[in-house]
Amino acid sequence: MPLFSIVIPVYRGQPYLRGCVESLLEQETGDFETLLIDDGSPDQSGALCDELAAGDPRLRAIHQPNSGVASARNRGIREARGRWLLFLDQDDRFYPHTLSSICAALE
Repeated sequence: MPLFSIVIPVYRGQPYLRGCVESLLEQETGDFETLLIDDGSPDQSGALCDELAAGDPRLRAIHQPNSGVASARNRGIREARGRWLLFLDQDDRFYPHTLSSICAALE
């Protein structure tokens, strides 16, 4: 079981998603899973989710018909396996020490 499950709802996020995911892969701690929830995006975001997930076992691409961001987050909650749940928007990034800082605060 990973320490963190990070849920990222994806809808028309193709221009931003790669940078968002790269910010996670650069974290000091690797004890996380990332759930890329493709919410029926009409662009190539779903394919990008698949591509990114194929490159790292900590990433999972999940596809669903468009139901809105709340539904995508709820899907991520249902699929999460981590001890702690975090949300990140597709156009946001974590600083390099974000997860280690959260770990320190939890201790």
